[in-house]
Amino acid sequence: MASKRESNFFNMVSTLFLVTAVAAVSLGGIYNVTKGPIELAKQKKQEEAIRMVLPEFDRIEPKKFKAPDMADSLLFNMAYKGDNLVGMAVNTFTNKGFSGQIKLMVGLLPDGTINNTSVLEHKETPGLGDKMQQNKADWSLQYNGKHPADFNLKMKKDGGMVDAITAATISSRAFSDAVERAYKTYETNLGGNRNE
Repeated sequence: MASKRESNFFNMVSTLFLVTAVAAVSLGGIYNVTKGPIELAKQKKQEEAIRMVLPEFDRIEPKKFKAPDMADSLLFNMAYKGDNLVGMAVNTFTNKGFSGQIKLMVGLLPDGTINNTSVLEHKETPGLGDKMQQNKADWSLQYNGKHPADFNLKMKKDGGMVDAITAATISSRAFSDAVERAYKTYETNLGGNRNE
């Protein structure tokens, strides 16, 4: 009886090991198969966001500029039509979202005016915080055409000029924080040399 129990234990461990090995190999294979398409989808979303937030352009020159409030840099997609700079699409982010990090693309005109914004990634609450996306609501359009030097990017309840999303003040503040990070990085690095 004791040897039968050992045989069952060995069989269970062997079976468990085999199932685990097959699952690990399968997951690794699936990851390798889907990694390329996921990266292509992210790149396509990035390109669409750049086109959405900027005036018409014919070439992009990516440059990184150090953000004043962090050790890393933000990517500025410098957009040109001929030899003229028509704007910058800034990959920016904030970690202050209700559900974590929010990534935006902020289009700035050469003088720092906000042309448009696009949400790249977020995990905010559906029906509330996700109203920052233009395909869900027109809330973010209040930033368009505003210059942060004259338009206080804080919520009205915090003394600023931005109307918060109803029942999603934290998400609204986070969105503004990401926009402000893009503008401050622009001002710090390009503010005195706007035709670079």
